[in-house]
Amino acid sequence: MAEITTIARPYAQAVFDTAKEQGKLKDWSEMLQLAAAVVSHPEVAAVVDSPSLDKAQRGQLIIDICGDKLDDGGKNLLRVLAENGRLSLLPEIAALYEVERAAAESRITAEVTSATPLSDSQKQAIAAALKKRLGRDVALECKVDEALLGGAVVRAGDMVIDGSVTGKLNKLSAALLR
Repeated sequence: MAEITTIARPYAQAVFDTAKEQGKLKDWSEMLQLAAAVVSHPEVAAVVDSPSLDKAQRGQLIIDICGDKLDDGGKNLLRVLAENGRLSLLPEIAALYEVERAAAESRITAEVTSATPLSDSQKQAIAAALKKRLGRDVALECKVDEALLGGAVVRAGDMVIDGSVTGKLNKLSAALLR
């Protein structure tokens, strides 16, 4: 996995730098998401991997499928990726681009896994606390995992806050075994 990220990162960074320079962060985000979805489709992936198409034809196929949703820069990116045999990296490039975009726009998405569904007031309180702690706007993705027994686990970037009953029991168990 790290190898894919290592290869995709320079492409994502170049796209981000271009998008920021052009003031088109959202436009590039949409183009990358579309292209990533296209190459991730099983039927398209099979055709793109087919030896019956040369590199230019593979890139053109993706461009044709995306249609007028791509500007000239998006089309050029797909041609470069096709020429270098990197079309399959588009999902990873898109994901890395979104991380850069979120940082530039001072926002972050936090994943909150709780034992029971969160109320709107709980979501607002968590978002406000994270915004204060991280200094960024926070969007929450909420999931329910009954195995937590109670509480919640919050993941935002590299930060993990385990306030679950299961997590606390595991810490207590580890402390008692020392």
